[in-house]
Amino acid sequence: MTSRSRTTTGLALLFGVLGTLHFAKPRPFERIVPRALPRKKELVYVSGVAELACAAGLLHPRTRRAAGLASAGLLVAVFPANVQMAADLQRKGTGPAKAVAWARLPMQIPLIRWALKAAREGR
Repeated sequence: MTSRSRTTTGLALLFGVLGTLHFAKPRPFERIVPRALPRKKELVYVSGVAELACAAGLLHPRTRRAAGLASAGLLVAVFPANVQMAADLQRKGTGPAKAVAWARLPMQIPLIRWALKAAREGR
């Protein structure tokens, strides 16, 4: 059985918390769904389910590879929402909020690498 590293556990925790927030507080996530996409609340719920599924999958060796790859794909898929948030805050946000929003964009790269590392820990 392949053991789980602390970084993989951390990634599972991150996805678990964020997935839960998609249901507990969906409004902030709805606001950053790109304008061109319809049914924002439904998309938030779908991405929340995907994050929770990735979190659960990362915790078990048999599903870790698939969950790590799915996590990387999910991070790529939600990147447009991060861009939307940065663009919105550029127009109407405060200095610190703008800086954080733009700083999040390149942070997707290490998160994707983290997910791919988790996939390599699977069977």
